[in-house]
Amino acid sequence: MKLDALAELRRIDARARRMSRVSAVLQWDQETYLPAGAVEERAEQISDIEGLAHERFTDPRVGELLESLGSSAGNPSGAESLPFADRAFLRALRRDYDRRTKLPRDFVEAVARDQGLSQAAWVAARKANDFSAFAPHLHRMVEHAKTRAAFYGFSSNAYDGLIDEYEPGMTEARLSALFTPLAAGLSSLLSRIASRPQPRLDFLHRNYPISVQEVFCERMMDDLRYDRSRGRLDRSAHPFTTTLGADDVRITTRYFADNPLSGLYSVIHETGHALYEQGYGPDIRGSCLADGASMGIHESQSRFWENIVGRSRSFWERYFEPFKLMFPACLDGVDIDSFYRAVNAVRPSLIRVDADEVSYSLHIILRFDLERRIFSGELSVPDLPEAWRDGMRSLLGVVPDTDADGVMQDVHWSMGAFGYFPSYALGNIYGAMFVQAMTADFGDIGSHIAKGDFETLLEWLRGRIHRIGRSLFPDEILFEICGTPADAMPFLRYLETKYSAIYAF
Repeated sequence: MKLDALAELRRIDARARRMSRVSAVLQWDQETYLPAGAVEERAEQISDIEGLAHERFTDPRVGELLESLGSSAGNPSGAESLPFADRAFLRALRRDYDRRTKLPRDFVEAVARDQGLSQAAWVAARKANDFSAFAPHLHRMVEHAKTRAAFYGFSSNAYDGLIDEYEPGMTEARLSALFTPLAAGLSSLLSRIASRPQPRLDFLHRNYPISVQEVFCERMMDDLRYDRSRGRLDRSAHPFTTTLGADDVRITTRYFADNPLSGLYSVIHETGHALYEQGYGPDIRGSCLADGASMGIHESQSRFWENIVGRSRSFWERYFEPFKLMFPACLDGVDIDSFYRAVNAVRPSLIRVDADEVSYSLHIILRFDLERRIFSGELSVPDLPEAWRDGMRSLLGVVPDTDADGVMQDVHWSMGAFGYFPSYALGNIYGAMFVQAMTADFGDIGSHIAKGDFETLLEWLRGRIHRIGRSLFPDEILFEICGTPADAMPFLRYLETKYSAIYAF
């Protein structure tokens, strides 16, 4: 009987997830190729599909089958006699079912419709540098987020409910405890770096033909083992990765002729996400377990490949000459030492996605602070542009001239993804912790990077993180691999070691 119930649950789950992937296809198309005039109709299409998917996910039969297998709110994993894989499946499905059944279908449809309109409004408003045009949409997304948190049972602290969507078990208080020493350590390091001679950067702002950038980026995707027979690379206003199916994991990026590192590192970053998505084990394929354990764990993968690998000396010892051959006019007379220092230049900047490793997490801490103040009622939407400028001045010492480079620079709020931003800083923290464990297992990873042996690194990640998907929660993964809860110190030590060498202090 238990086997029959499990098999039926898996069929229902798989069908519901296929429906949600249809919605993801429509959203991907909206971000890449959709004609501007089709935005409103597309919002309605996505709304309808999301409503149908919600209906499948919340089918009362799912609740009946979960109960029959001993899964409840108090015991989500079900009967102890079941194998670990089945208990992990039940726990994940119970979490999803309990959350989704608290959301009325008309609310889900309304949010999906408003997300589509909000994202389109954000694109237009950012281009026109017109926050007032975007503000009503942003207000609507904030209100939807508050309503969703209340449905989940987090009416007294809505922000905890939103954080928990992306990082199960994480809270505002825990994030504050992590981010306070992180901010202090980063600020100290920034101050010391600022007192040192800065690297030359002029050669990074010459004319790098975008068509050639694309060729180099595609080579990087291949070298890092992204399976392009199961995905593709396109362009969008904001780089992202989306999973449209087990064998369809897509990446987008954006290129600038006078900034080749922007496109390159966004491609490597998104490849990190895609490698995770392509790495789920065959035993969880197509199920609720075939997803990231959390967005923080997901970001640990993208930040690992982008920064710890892609900005390392070992990486550029392997790729500097091929890169130089592709852009000879731009890099004539530039040696690897100058290039490596330029790639790792630390200069607080306005744009998060182009930020250096040291200042990047301060961008996230700013957004975390603004989000928690929004949901505590301390800030309202009209307050955000000025609060943004104040935060940038305080944390990074730079202030945007425009809202396009300030409060409107990221797509996430237009999607209603409040509680998501902390994942980026958590990704830095988790990634450094994983590298510490990786180094203990097989020594300095730099030797593998210098040889282009990315397979060894990838297989280590696959075996411990990718293949199990959501079978473990983030804290469980950290204890399994590192033996400790989240800790900012390994990340701060990594930065201290790397940048004290680069800046000679």
